[in-house]
Amino acid sequence: MTDQAVDVGGAAAGQCVDQFLGRQRELKELRADIERAGLDTLSGKKSPRARVLLIAGRPGSGRSALAAELARRVAADYPDGVLRATLTEPGGAPVPVARVARDLLDALEVPAPPGAGEDELTQLVREALAGRRAIVLLDDAADAEQVGPLLPDTSRCLIVATAQGPLTGIPDVRPCTLGGLDVKSAVELLEGYTGSVRVTVDPRAAETLVEVCSGQPAALVLVGGWLAARPKAAVADVAKRLRAMADDGDEVPDATRPLARSFRLVYESLSQPAARILRLLALAPAGVADAHTASALAGCSVSGAQTALADFVTYGLLRRDPGVPEQYRVPGALAPLLRALCERVDRPGEVQLARARMLERTVRLLQSCRAVTEPEGSAARKKLAGLPRALRFPSAAVAAAWLDTRQPALLAAARLAVRDGELDTLARRLVAALVRALAAHRGAEAAAPELYGLHQLVLDVAERRELHREKAAALLNLGDLDAGNGRTAEALARYRLALDAGRAANDPYATGRAMESVGGAHQELGDWHRASDWYGRALSQRLARGERADEARLYGRLATVHTYAGRYGEALRCWRAAVAGYRRLGDLPSQARALSEAARVQEYAGRPEESLRTCREAVELARTAGDLRLQAALQLRLADTLDRLGDPAAARLHRATAGRLLEDEAAAPGDLRNP
Repeated sequence: MTDQAVDVGGAAAGQCVDQFLGRQRELKELRADIERAGLDTLSGKKSPRARVLLIAGRPGSGRSALAAELARRVAADYPDGVLRATLTEPGGAPVPVARVARDLLDALEVPAPPGAGEDELTQLVREALAGRRAIVLLDDAADAEQVGPLLPDTSRCLIVATAQGPLTGIPDVRPCTLGGLDVKSAVELLEGYTGSVRVTVDPRAAETLVEVCSGQPAALVLVGGWLAARPKAAVADVAKRLRAMADDGDEVPDATRPLARSFRLVYESLSQPAARILRLLALAPAGVADAHTASALAGCSVSGAQTALADFVTYGLLRRDPGVPEQYRVPGALAPLLRALCERVDRPGEVQLARARMLERTVRLLQSCRAVTEPEGSAARKKLAGLPRALRFPSAAVAAAWLDTRQPALLAAARLAVRDGELDTLARRLVAALVRALAAHRGAEAAAPELYGLHQLVLDVAERRELHREKAAALLNLGDLDAGNGRTAEALARYRLALDAGRAANDPYATGRAMESVGGAHQELGDWHRASDWYGRALSQRLARGERADEARLYGRLATVHTYAGRYGEALRCWRAAVAGYRRLGDLPSQARALSEAARVQEYAGRPEESLRTCREAVELARTAGDLRLQAALQLRLADTLDRLGDPAAARLHRATAGRLLEDEAAAPGDLRNP
């Protein structure tokens, strides 16, 4: 179909078809265009940028299949591989350039900073491609503004873009415009589905059918699938039926009428349950569906949905997702037809209910995906055991693989749920479940780019619904991600907004956390005065609420800022308060670390003897706690202090002790295995 129009693959008429048909003239012209030296329109010299080839044609013309075939034929000249990105969503909206750039960076295995903007991401793409010789397929571009920022400044790469029309603004691009297939190739395409006998007995009927379909590959694939499912149907009868539809006066644009008629032919042949499943696939996120998605949308069994999806592939209504078992894609040419059909036939309430069922099923699958990572016997695993078998994952590895392959659709589902605006409760549950699943399987750091976008979605819902507590939480999470990637000023702005939201929600946790985070941002910026002020405010709140662990920790943060500012007396008072707090909590390791930091401040203040005594006290606490690594670190600090006091012999003894402690710590696991 569109994007598979002349690249036919699958089982049809009892044979396996896997070939590219027609378009030989276009392929020859495109290959010649690769060799043609592109000139810079201003200087008249050879362009330093990548060569851009444009394949233009309406949906259903086979432009994506032609682009893929061209890439296959010239791949040997581009040893760094082929990168693919789709620039238009199934709903027709352009994909944001930042998201396209991030997808390309993932394919290039180049880390992209969470929350980075479009300019930074596209710059990273250009830099990553600058040293490579690769092909980049940009499918279904809406305009030149989507393509231009992604073009690398190197003539070693080849860019192949597909679009409905010219990309005005990209210099030196000569579009290869597609019409219908030539009659010979179109008939061969039909034979791939029907077998040669039905075409041979009535070749004129086959040519008439090609004419009725205007040689449009997507329309021919649908008709071929319909014929393949009906071995006794004559080609001439199909041509008559399509002509009759044309005489009805279709209310669709002329250019899309052949495809619309072929689609109608196939759709009207489906049973009512199958037709309903097909219509509701218009709601599938990113145009990607599996049996669970179809089952939830239609409210039918998973096995029934799987059978229907397999039948749709036979008809050419869906295509299998390469490399992903049991996952299917709605071809781009059919997406608007499915959407229009769904809007016309299904009541809005039914559509919304179908969407809610799909989101609820996705939430449960994500909860199951996370729960399988929990230890045996945990509450999450017990809850998992009570789920239907179809919603359970047999192992963490299987769950992780599912999460990887379904990630684009899952993220699209979250975006669509938030955009919908009427299912905000489900949207929030979906985002929360996806955040937990990603963090459980990948860790927060590795999943940070995806988490950034998800927290932004939570913020969108919270602002729309005026949910101040959720708004504060989302802003804090986004601020943490900004801070972790060096965008301290942006983090500070988010933390201040989170503080306002926390106060509006009367949420002491969010308020205290925001004040501490504001202090941390000022500390990172080197503004010790503001940092100590905000830490002090956060500490006052914790003291008022009697939150002892947070009190001790904040005393430590205050002490650190005072130390940086050279206020050693205040720093020592804060460290002593932290030590006292950890003593009350019975936290010996934290008490030892706080004493160690106090010893460091005493040394900075020119009191080495006191520092030595404090450090020895910290060592004793670490020994009592049985923390070998901490003991070793404190022994090394003692050694450094003794060196400065002029006692190198004692310093060597403490370094030797530290070495033995680290050896003991390294040997401990082996000792446990071999008592």
